[in-house]
Amino acid sequence: METRKTLNKVNTMELVSMALLSAILLIGQVSMSYLPNIEIVSLLVYIYTQIYRKKAFLIIYVFVFLEGCIYGFGLWWFGYLYIWSILALAVLLSKKQQTSVVTTSIILGAYGLSFGFLYSIPYFFAGGWAAGFSYWVSGIPFDLLHCGGNIALSLVCYKPLFTLIGRLYHIHQKNAP
Repeated sequence: METRKTLNKVNTMELVSMALLSAILLIGQVSMSYLPNIEIVSLLVYIYTQIYRKKAFLIIYVFVFLEGCIYGFGLWWFGYLYIWSILALAVLLSKKQQTSVVTTSIILGAYGLSFGFLYSIPYFFAGGWAAGFSYWVSGIPFDLLHCGGNIALSLVCYKPLFTLIGRLYHIHQKNAP
């Protein structure tokens, strides 16, 4: 019985932490929504995946669900179901975990440039080749801003956020049975 209580406490603590991290994603996205394609979500998803590994997908999907609750569940929402997962999957599949600020900035800059193309995939299916292509091309200026924003935020915030979120994760590990 004692083991089961301890196990539940650890799971509950981890679940609450992951809910908090999802809320931080949402707060970061909403608080920066007035800036065109400049957001902290990419950096946070990258760090969450580095630290929480596969469990980051739970954080991502709670965040995407909450976005749908706030903004509605339109065609735009389906892109978010997979686009953040692609970033997390790329982090998971990398053979060496990148903790260099410069390397992280380059990776997230490239992700910002590719975001519009990745996001346009549902429009290719919904409206055909012309709709998907025009959606992607019309968003290239925003992809450039996304790239620059990801690079700047990574250069400034990567190390402090990685350290802070890493400490939260280590609290779980210390309390594990």
